[in-house]
Amino acid sequence: MQDMDTFRNETRQWLEANCPIAMREPLTADGMVWGGSLVEFGNEDQRVWFERMRDRGWFAPGWPAAYGGGGLSPKQARIVDEEMQRLGCRQPQFNLGVWMLGPVLLELGTEEQKLEHLVPMMQGRARWCQGFSEPNAGSDLASLKTSARKDEHGDFIVNGSKIWTSYGDKSDWMYALVRTDTTVRKQEGISFLLIDMKAPGITVKPIELISGKSSFCQVFFDEVRVPAKQLVGPLNGGWTVAKKLLQHERAAMSKFSEGAAPSHDALAVARPFLLDETGAVCEPVLRDRLAGLLMDAHAFSLTHRRVMAQGMARMDVSGPLSIMKLVQTEQEVAKYELLMQVMGLRGLSWEGPEFSQDEHDIGRQWMLAKTTTIAGGSSEVQLNIIAKRVLGMPG
Repeated sequence: MQDMDTFRNETRQWLEANCPIAMREPLTADGMVWGGSLVEFGNEDQRVWFERMRDRGWFAPGWPAAYGGGGLSPKQARIVDEEMQRLGCRQPQFNLGVWMLGPVLLELGTEEQKLEHLVPMMQGRARWCQGFSEPNAGSDLASLKTSARKDEHGDFIVNGSKIWTSYGDKSDWMYALVRTDTTVRKQEGISFLLIDMKAPGITVKPIELISGKSSFCQVFFDEVRVPAKQLVGPLNGGWTVAKKLLQHERAAMSKFSEGAAPSHDALAVARPFLLDETGAVCEPVLRDRLAGLLMDAHAFSLTHRRVMAQGMARMDVSGPLSIMKLVQTEQEVAKYELLMQVMGLRGLSWEGPEFSQDEHDIGRQWMLAKTTTIAGGSSEVQLNIIAKRVLGMPG
């Protein structure tokens, strides 16, 4: 086993030599590179960083090399993550398949499924979306109605719809929950399918949000054929598969908050509004609230690193991950609520030359932040999970 200090030094040297300077700057929305068949680069630095990390297998350093990963030990993978954070490196690829579906396939997938799906993720050639929520099955996910029946060839025929599907219009594949048995307890009649988004019978319609963005979609399935080999886990065993995946989803959402996705620096935004012409703080109450938010954010970051290390050590982190998802999304709401109060009228911008683009973005993020307390399991659902599974309280 290579000495960890030596590995850290080599990793640091490689990152410093291969991560372009522009890829070490704070991320903006247009700087996010989503892997997939339609991958786009805003500039040459994005392409270079993407390709260098892909070729090294560091889209997922801890995955087996046979599936395109880096083949590193958990300790080595953590060092790569730490050194990227130290240098301020951006995520080279955003891909929900890597962060959520991939770990589940590594554990539960067949060898055929691993080779078919994990390798394209690691090459940045396949983009994934999640098909869980439905118009009448959100937080009560087990009430989903999208059905899948078997035909004479043993393949699945899918009918129904999914909603709030992030980037469904840009994705190559979907991992979805479908009902395959209506005669049993609702959690026991669900299966987990991998669906090609180019299959005949699929229609995708973007949903415009109040923030002005349309990352969410509704997806309709009309007699969509899904090969039997795309069933993950046992027939009618999808609820167990989904619970495993949701643990990784909450980890991924926490990862977005740790510098991987755009989120305004509360101190930098608020400082000009809290100082008078002499440079003295003129709003001590708001200053104290801001200080509290900054301390909470720092504590969350440290906790996130500890829990990720525990996960790499194969410890059960399902409880902490639910807590982290709850805390992180509520912290984002609190941050933008405070920024809007601090900015006053400047926080009411939407468009036009009278306001800066940053002011426009903050207003939109203020509204968008509220949706994160619903996506991936609402705050109320997380509180129930914490009460039952972490604290052991009666249902």
